[in-house]
Amino acid sequence: MKKLLALLVTGALAVGALSGCGAGGGDDKTIKVAASATPHAEVLEQAKAILSEQGYDLQVTVFDDYVQPNEVVESGDFDANYFQHIPYLDSFNAEKGTHLVNAGGIHYEPFGIYPGTKAALSDVADGDSVAVPNDTTNEARALLLLQDNGLITLKEGAGLNATVNDIAENPHNLEIVELEAAQVPRVVDEVAFVVLNGNYALEAGFSVAKDAIAYEKSDSEAAKTYVNVIAVKEGNEGAAKIKALVDVLKSDAIKNYINDTYDGAVIPFA
Repeated sequence: MKKLLALLVTGALAVGALSGCGAGGGDDKTIKVAASATPHAEVLEQAKAILSEQGYDLQVTVFDDYVQPNEVVESGDFDANYFQHIPYLDSFNAEKGTHLVNAGGIHYEPFGIYPGTKAALSDVADGDSVAVPNDTTNEARALLLLQDNGLITLKEGAGLNATVNDIAENPHNLEIVELEAAQVPRVVDEVAFVVLNGNYALEAGFSVAKDAIAYEKSDSEAAKTYVNVIAVKEGNEGAAKIKALVDVLKSDAIKNYINDTYDGAVIPFA
């Protein structure tokens, strides 16, 4: 009987130890998050002290690729990640068979129209050139931004799949110059305007807040679609610590940090 009791106790301890392994079933006061370095990990660092006051230990690990952060959340080694927008999350799930979901939108990185040889949209002339990224997602965002500012009109329903072939009206006969995204800022002296996303704008020395002639607003189709989210394994989105993490990242303190730090290149999502 003593041996049987000992075995039962040992078994119970083993089960208890196993149930405490992995981020998903581990310490409810420890939050392990995989993140890209900028701005995601930087923003998370600002959240640590606030979460600590609530009794949570936020542990941030930086990854330099877009695959591992999802894999470690799927495996349960991490509670969440912060690096991606929803279209990427959806495509990753479809391709890899993972079960990741959006637990909350935190920020977006707006596309902007920047001056080339022309300083204002009102200076646009017939036949002017506008440089845009040539990859599918970014080209659509660039064209939607041009449409939002009255330079072109896209075919109805083109939306976030739009290409130059979807331009229905082009009153100024603009030449849309399609380039690899990193090449766009290099032609500012050759075209009237360039359309850039936030990170390439910063690399080119542009301030989104000071230099952009126009940029995506928080209620735009693109901002709502490409908001960067906290992603978790399906079923964990209601966990108390995940809700606490999202609430802190959407707090006024973090919004103020983002607005004060990134000069418009990163904007809190409403």
